[in-house]
Amino acid sequence: MSKNFVEIKSAAQEGGPAELAQELAAKLQALQALDDSETLARVRLQLDAAELLTRLERKSDAWTLARNAFDSALAQEAWADAVEACDVLFQCGQPESIAALGMGVWLSVSFPVNPELTLAMLAHIVEETPHHADGAALAAVAARYVIDLRANDEQHESLAFFANNLIAQVAERHGQVRDQAALDAWMDRLELRDPQDFLPRLGQVVNILVGNAWWFDRDELRNKFD
Repeated sequence: MSKNFVEIKSAAQEGGPAELAQELAAKLQALQALDDSETLARVRLQLDAAELLTRLERKSDAWTLARNAFDSALAQEAWADAVEACDVLFQCGQPESIAALGMGVWLSVSFPVNPELTLAMLAHIVEETPHHADGAALAAVAARYVIDLRANDEQHESLAFFANNLIAQVAERHGQVRDQAALDAWMDRLELRDPQDFLPRLGQVVNILVGNAWWFDRDELRNKFD
C-alpha cells in the first residue's frame, strides 16, 4: 500500500457525511484489491474516489488521486478518462486547477470524446470568464460546433438545446443581446460563425489558462491522429 493511499484513506475517515465516507472507503478498498495490470479500472476507481473526496472537502487528497488518474489515462490513450480527470482537478480548487481546466478543454475539443463531456468542460470556461471578455462566447459557440460534429441522433436535440441556451446567456451578458437580430449581429461582430475563426481564438484562451504548465506535448498527441 502506498503512502498516498494511506494518507487518503485516513482523510476519508475524518468527518463528512457518513454515506459519502462509506462509499469512499469502499472505492479505496476496491483500489487496493486491483492488480497492477488493471490500469483503466484503476483510473475509474481513482476518479470516483477523487469526486467523493472533493464532495467531502478533502480537495488536496482528491487532487492527488485525480492527477494520478490523468497520467495513467493519458498513457493509455483513454482520452475521455483524461478529460474527466481534468474536470475533477479543476473542481479541486488547487493552484493548478485552472491549468487543468485548459488542458481538459484542449483534449475534449481535439479528440473524439463524448460531446456531453466537451460541453461540460467548455461550460466551465463560460462560468470562469469575466462577462466583458470574448472567451465565454468562443467556448459557447465551440460547444455547439462540437455537438453538431459528434453528437448522435439521441444526444443531439438535448445537447444542442443546452448549447444554444449557453450562447444566449453569454450573448446577453456580453453584448446585451435580447433578440435574434441582435444575436446575429453579435455573432457576426465577434466572428463566431466559422470554426476556422473561432477555434484558433479558443486555442489562445486555452493557452492563457494553461500558461507554461502543460503536462503533455500537444504536437506528440496530435500525431497520434495524423
